[in-house]
Amino acid sequence: MLGVAVYVEGRLWRMRRPGNPGKRSLRAAGQVWMLCQLQIPLLVGLKPSWKKLGSRCVSHLSGAMRLVQFHPKESAAEPRIGLEEKDGGDVVDLNAFDPSLPSNMRAFLEGGDAALAVAKRAQVSAQHVLPRSKVTLLAPVTNPDKVICVGMNYVDHCLEQNVKIPKEPIIFSKFSSSIVGPYDNIIHPAESEESDAMSHVAGFTVAHDVSARDWQMQKNGKQWLLGKTFDTFCPLGPALVTKDSISDPHNLGIRCRVNGELVQNSSTSQLIFKTEALVAWVSKFVTLYPGDVFLTGTPPGVGVFQKPPIFLKRGDEVQCEIDELGTIRNKVA
Repeated sequence: MLGVAVYVEGRLWRMRRPGNPGKRSLRAAGQVWMLCQLQIPLLVGLKPSWKKLGSRCVSHLSGAMRLVQFHPKESAAEPRIGLEEKDGGDVVDLNAFDPSLPSNMRAFLEGGDAALAVAKRAQVSAQHVLPRSKVTLLAPVTNPDKVICVGMNYVDHCLEQNVKIPKEPIIFSKFSSSIVGPYDNIIHPAESEESDAMSHVAGFTVAHDVSARDWQMQKNGKQWLLGKTFDTFCPLGPALVTKDSISDPHNLGIRCRVNGELVQNSSTSQLIFKTEALVAWVSKFVTLYPGDVFLTGTPPGVGVFQKPPIFLKRGDEVQCEIDELGTIRNKVA
């Protein structure tokens, strides 16, 4: 895909509301899924030798510990890391036990075995214990890099839908803004407005939404996530151009070349949903944060719809350009 990427700026904001890895081509699109299901989450903190896990992940969780994030009920302080003595029990304040520990779970897990060793010492120390009535538990992790979900992973759930048991994990995702605490309200979504959407847009840039078409269209239940989310599949740049620097973001020439050959040539005037409409629509479902990016769509000419289809291969160079925004060039390695 070749498309305009829209950056969100300002404060935390929500609109007002009453196979074959070689088969990769260019296209942008999006879908909104609303699912309601019980999930047993897994926090990545295990086996740093596993492919693509961070080098500082926790290698083992020895001993029984119930790690929590919390804040004191009478305080608006930043979240703290603690240990729940038992389900529903009092909480050991790990940051009070060792002030050098991070105060959020993601950073704590990045501390690996050393951080867990401190937690273990605090657990047996019987120090800095806060009565449960004095703390509010938050979600164990509130700022994960990604929330990866598995669908149709219970035999009886497949049976009640009368669908075949999948042969591979069916993956979908949630945004981190969907996370709330263990006792927080679930907010029923309402309507949003477009009137001031553009005032929350910081600027525009060029995006290349690379797709693995076999994964997107044929595998994994034909869900789009995995086919769109391989590492390196979203080049952006070369700059964030502020909106006051652009004559009209909805009337810009947009082009893509593969190995110098023009394969896409259109204008952002062809967009069906303009920036304001997209921001308003998405904000019905999720909170938008500073730095969030919208990839707004792609013009015609994508490889999968050529006759015969054309797919990127190693050594190809893709050049994406949008008038007034710039050009990005990426080789397939």
